[in-house]
Amino acid sequence: MSAEVIKADDEGFRTLMEKITRDSGFRCASYKDKCLRRRIAVRMRAKGAFTATEYAGVLDTDPREYERLLRSLTVNVTKFFRNPETYAAIEKQVIPELWSSSENGIRIWSAGCASGEEPYSVAILLDKHAKQTGSEKRLQQVDLLATDIDSEVLGEAERCFYAESSLAETPLALRDRYFPLVAGLRTMLPEVRQLVRFESDDLLGFRPPVSDVHLILCRNVIIYFEREAQDRLFAEFHRVLAPGGFMVLGKVETLLGEARGLFTPVNARERIFQKAS
Repeated sequence: MSAEVIKADDEGFRTLMEKITRDSGFRCASYKDKCLRRRIAVRMRAKGAFTATEYAGVLDTDPREYERLLRSLTVNVTKFFRNPETYAAIEKQVIPELWSSSENGIRIWSAGCASGEEPYSVAILLDKHAKQTGSEKRLQQVDLLATDIDSEVLGEAERCFYAESSLAETPLALRDRYFPLVAGLRTMLPEVRQLVRFESDDLLGFRPPVSDVHLILCRNVIIYFEREAQDRLFAEFHRVLAPGGFMVLGKVETLLGEARGLFTPVNARERIFQKAS
């Protein structure tokens, strides 16, 4: 079964999308059609379903298939310090600004955090900066919220045990300092781990779980959304950001249309933006 075959069965595919949205709450209409077809085709092959209608029957008879499908539809590919140059820019251009200007607390939102590598990486940068500046007490003012629609990967994030492959892009000095080895897996120092809290949240619900945020990270997520959903999401990000707040996107993501007027580039190469006044 290929995405092309599903494409030929447009009526069956539309019916399947309506069923998935109705049964699971996953907003299929807000995701790019091509991405949905490709990922659903993978699950159809795995279950031996040759049409969208057959696969709808599988979803009715195998309750766990919804879990597998939703995990396939919500992309969870991540690593600690993925794209190290982006984190270097955040460390140099964003964190010192947050540290000096956010006197009443530092609120950070990692939106679409998957299994936690992104927010934990930011927590390490915060801890590192606090120690370098002799301001460890400032960490008590940090509220770092990490959200994802996939409750299973959030559970992995909270357990905080990772294979060595998750640290492939982590600088060795940080790996040795912050990631003790436990039973063949890497975990994190408790004082850094406790900086992050996790909640389940659907970005496409357009009801951000935080406000007056100083930094939003939403990397390699919105690229899978249709343009209308992207526009609405950027408008919400702009609304909840504090004046002068920062937003970081993925390397292949950019601002289009009205969203370009909402944010000012800070580092265009690393997709770091600041809320326009």
